[in-house]
Amino acid sequence: MNNPNLKPIDYLEVLVIVDNTTDSLSTNPDNVSSEWKYLKQKGRLTELSGKATCCAHHGLSLLITAHQGSASHSLLFDTGPDALTYMRNVEILGVDHASVSSIVFSHGHWDHGAGLVPAIEACAKERKNKQVDCFVHPDMFAERGMMKSDGKIERFESVPDPDAFIRAGANVVNSRAPQLISDNMFFISGEIPRVTRYETGFPGHMRREPGTDSWQPDPLIMDERFVAVNIKDKGILVFSGCSHAGVVNVLTHAREVFPEIPIYGVCGGLHLAGNNEGIIPETVKGLKKFDLALIAPGHCTGWRAVNALADKFVNKLVPLAVGKHFEI
Repeated sequence: MNNPNLKPIDYLEVLVIVDNTTDSLSTNPDNVSSEWKYLKQKGRLTELSGKATCCAHHGLSLLITAHQGSASHSLLFDTGPDALTYMRNVEILGVDHASVSSIVFSHGHWDHGAGLVPAIEACAKERKNKQVDCFVHPDMFAERGMMKSDGKIERFESVPDPDAFIRAGANVVNSRAPQLISDNMFFISGEIPRVTRYETGFPGHMRREPGTDSWQPDPLIMDERFVAVNIKDKGILVFSGCSHAGVVNVLTHAREVFPEIPIYGVCGGLHLAGNNEGIIPETVKGLKKFDLALIAPGHCTGWRAVNALADKFVNKLVPLAVGKHFEI
């Protein structure tokens, strides 16, 4: 699907439900509110306390709301690593599950999908048993793990299978194909081509197909996809769960899909921590060619990469933190 008819929207809201980081003390641009500021604006924080504020956790969940005229659509992008964290944070933030018409599971890792079933159940309940569309990729449901230096596999928690989503109240859309959804306000990519020399995926990542005993190398994690919106007078904003494809590959593909629209920014995990720290300099250099107005890294990006991005992109960088709210 090249150059799909992605409808320009008037403005976008992004609410960070789950992220690795909590940070309500740092300053932000005028269109971005920290968790405490956002909660106070909503009348949900009258006294600072631990029980009244969100928990950070290793994972990602974003509530993305597109506005066009009098119409709006909300999409839930991932649900974090644990049902308790997700449900605690949405209650504190006052998330309206009745407004969520679509859920996109970015890729088959526990830190993005462990909260999916309760999120779907909350949507179905608040939507008075009306199904919520849940977009997945067929390769997300293999067992995953990491090969350790001693040759043993460190297993990941398996994500729920599509039948669990259906029982929870989802209409499961299980496809590799790119799609336009929500009156053409959101674009879900297909599989992301790997064209950048230095972006080789997740070193040591393994998978085991259901019903088999053999683990196979899976550094590319081809089930990961991105979500894009087209903001009027700004351009394409790309949401990436972990960027296992490499963030430069992600943005290169977005530019190929939308050749006539500038890429405005990227938001989400950039996976430049751990074994990928060695490609930080090349990644920062690669990002320069997109002339981004916004870089909002979070989750698996890592502090070394955030520091490197801050050094080169200065005021364009707005790191994610749990409870942070963007108006774009």
